[in-house]
This record gives sequence, structure tokens and C-alpha cells, in this order.
Amino acid sequence: MNYQEIPLRTRSRAEMVDITGHLARLLQESRVGDGVMIVFVPHTTAAVTVNENADPSVQHDILADLGRLVPPRGSYRHTEGNSDAHIKAALLGSSQTLLVQGGRIALGTWQGVYFCEFDGPRSRKVWVKIIPD
Repeated sequence: MNYQEIPLRTRSRAEMVDITGHLARLLQESRVGDGVMIVFVPHTTAAVTVNENADPSVQHDILADLGRLVPPRGSYRHTEGNSDAHIKAALLGSSQTLLVQGGRIALGTWQGVYFCEFDGPRSRKVWVKIIPD
């Protein structure tokens, strides 16, 4: 395997889990100074995003508004009862490409990387590939 895996256990139907620290540890272990980090979520009802990590109310607001935009119940044809989770995951996306500079993830002052659960609680994973310059 030429990527690393972060195992996660989510606790609720919808939540945002800050994985910035996990990614920073993987980067430190890799000893890569400059390059890119690809973060990929191999699930169809989960996503990964970069957003504010200073104020937890931002994550609350994101989840609340996604819930209003794509409600759990609707005229969905998918019969598993999680169509909203698939749509939310599609809106946010399954991957992020992050720059690596000086052995650190190049994020803005208030930014963090979040695993976004939309069909939990579940055991999940995040795949990470670090590519040096």
C-alpha cells in the first residue's frame, strides 16, 4: 500500500471530525518537506472539507444548513433511507489536495481539515497519500 489510512469511528448521524492533527502526524512521520498531500474518503455517504477550526459553531452551522438544503426525508428513489447522505457527500466531495511546505500542511490561520459524516455512526477511514516535490 503506498498510502496511509486513518481509521475513524463516528458517533452520530451527521458530524464533522477534525482530522488536521492526524494528517500533521502522518506528514511528520513521512519527513517530507515540500510536496502535496492528497486526502481521500472512500465512502459514498461521507466527505472531506477544509473549513474554519477556531469556532465550533461553524461546523454546527454547516451541518444544520446542509440538513435544511437536503433533508433526511424527501421524494428520493434510493430505498436505503440515506439518499440525503449521498447528496451531501457529493456536494462537499470525497477528496482534498493540500500543499505541504517546510514539513507542514499549508493551511490558512483559521483552517482545519474535516471528515464529514452523513450516515453514521459508523467505522470509517480516510486514505492519505503524501507526494514529495
